[in-house]
Formats: sequence, C-alpha cells, structure tokens
Amino acid sequence: MTYSGTDSGKVALITGASRGIGYGIAETLVARGDRLCITGRNEEALKEAVERLGADRVIGVTGKAHDEAHQAHAVERTMEAFGRVDFLVNNAGTNPVFGPIADLDLGVARKVFETNVISALGFAQRTWHAWQKENGGAIVNIASIAGVSASPFIGAYGMSKAAMVNLTLQLAHEMAPGVRVNAIAPAVVKTKFAQALYEGREQEAAAAYPLGRLGLPEDIGGAAAFLTSAQAEWITGQTLVVDGGMFLNAGVH
Repeated sequence: MTYSGTDSGKVALITGASRGIGYGIAETLVARGDRLCITGRNEEALKEAVERLGADRVIGVTGKAHDEAHQAHAVERTMEAFGRVDFLVNNAGTNPVFGPIADLDLGVARKVFETNVISALGFAQRTWHAWQKENGGAIVNIASIAGVSASPFIGAYGMSKAAMVNLTLQLAHEMAPGVRVNAIAPAVVKTKFAQALYEGREQEAAAAYPLGRLGLPEDIGGAAAFLTSAQAEWITGQTLVVDGGMFLNAGVH
C-alpha cells in the first residue's frame, strides 16, 4: 500500500514495526493518511522500513520494547515530530522458547512477560500522560489466539498474550470514555516471527483453517485500521479474533 495523498490529521505509535505484523499495520495506517512513529530493535531494518513507508510521514526510534528509557524516548520523539499521539499499537513481542511449561526456565518466562506485557503497559502509560488523557484516542494491543486457548509448546507466549487480553480490559475500563482500548488475537500469520510454525509445511498448516490459508500482515493491518477508526467509536474492551475461521474447527465433529 502507498500513501493515499490525504492527511488524516492523526498520529500513531506502533511498536515492533520494522517487519511482520507491525509493518503490515504501519502500511495500512500510513495509506489512510496517518503519520507514524515506528519502533524496532534493529536500526538498519527500521531505517529501511521508514524509507519504504515514506520518510516524509514516518519516523523510527530504535530500541528494545521493555527498556523504559526507550519507551520514554519513543513517545517524546513522536510528540516532538508530530505534536500528538492519537493511536498506540502495542505489537512488539517475543517467543524465545518452545516446549512444555512444566520444564520452562523461569528466567525465560520473565523475559517473555517483560517484552510482551510490561512493555505494553509502559507504552500505554506514557501515551496516556503525553496526549491521550486530555485529548482521547485509541490503543490496540496485539494478543494472539494462543492467549485465548491452550497452546502446546508455546505456553509462555500464550500466558503472556492472555495477560495482554486482561490488560486490554483493565485499560479500557480505566481510560474510558476518552480512550478506547481493544486487542487483536491473530492465528498464525506469515511472518519471520511465526516461521517455525509453518516452514516446510505451509499447505498442511493452512488446511486447518476453514478459509484455506494462513494470515497475512495486511489482514491484521485492516483490523487495526478498523479499531482505530471512527467506525469503531462504540467498541472498547474487546478482543477481535482474526483467525481464518480456525476456532470453527473446535466444535463437535
């Protein structure tokens, strides 16, 4: 997608957006006319993403999502560059371990929660105080279907995403009426992050979905665009499952 040529007047901060789902969301929002600050850990990858999206409308801030100094810097740079931050998309996440949680290293579990949950709360607090408390806006948290069902071999990730769902509820309650807070729970989306779940067996993996394919980053981009639009002004505290119909297969057969 390319910039539409119209300026929405709105500004979004998207974490973990140099590639994958975050980049797909960034593409969709910049195409409708938003200006963006995107974050990521890799400076070169982030710079390339900014150039592709349009350096006249997008800035990048490099850093690790769980680093509080990075959180503060990203919000400050957004305010300096654009004077506002209407939308926050908490997309940054990690899943460094596969295996049963009965054998999970607790240090790894802490790392997963720091990156996937605590960082989201930190960014939400900072955007709230910088702009949204007085001016309103919307927050979208990227959860996962792993957070609303049992998730064999990615239990730590699933636990963190379940926490993201509850964080969404808490923030939605506290930040109403000015700020709407919702979550998106994707199934497997074709990104480097999720590659281990489908690499070499994509056709087999896709067969589990009634819609016959895995997700694409732009599928999540469309959902995020809706939840940050005027069409969603009476929606808050919800988790939108975007799963190609996978949960339909959980019924009685």
